[in-house]
Amino acid sequence: MPKAMRPRPGPRGGPKAHRSGLPPPVVGELRHKARTGKADAAISRLERAVALLDRGDARGSAAEAAKAKELAPRAPAVREVLGLALYQLERFSEALSEMQAYRRMSGRADQNHIIADCLRALGRPDRAVPLAEEALAARGVPLAAKTEAVIVAASALADQGKFDQALGMLRRIRTRDDVAGPEVIRVWYVTGDILEQAGRKADAAREFRKIVRHDPSAYDAAERAAQLG
Repeated sequence: MPKAMRPRPGPRGGPKAHRSGLPPPVVGELRHKARTGKADAAISRLERAVALLDRGDARGSAAEAAKAKELAPRAPAVREVLGLALYQLERFSEALSEMQAYRRMSGRADQNHIIADCLRALGRPDRAVPLAEEALAARGVPLAAKTEAVIVAASALADQGKFDQALGMLRRIRTRDDVAGPEVIRVWYVTGDILEQAGRKADAAREFRKIVRHDPSAYDAAERAAQLG
């Protein structure tokens, strides 16, 4: 679920914003963008879509978000949630359309990794790198979203057999061997995977062992390290 959609405690934004369970900026957006007389219904639909997505019910979330879109088609938040739900359902062409609409309406690059992964799934991996570059350069994009954009771009390059370029892309996210948050472990894992694809098995094993030192249960890193010797 997008961080901006998470309900916030407290009465900030007025009684209606509080009752909706959505952040006040999203409520304000819907009141401004919804069709005449449809704001409350759009808020209610989006609230349900977010709750369902947070519970892992992407199908239900997509249905509610689609109804919110009918009521507020020009609200970026609606298009974002619908795009995320469709992405989780692997309906990549539809998810791409919604996420591109979100990016166009909001001017934000914080979902570029989803757009890039949809393009990769649809057989257009060459378009992933520019989206990652945009996310890296943009202000206000969280580190996790920048990391995911880099990972998708690197994976897309590896899909094309461009392993050196893929590894260079991953190095855009600076890491230290003694510090391993979730984003860093993700970068190390993908680095190991691409090194193995490139036939560099000893280097790949070192990446997987590095993960195991910090978190023995992360992904299947321990198994892959053992297989690679």
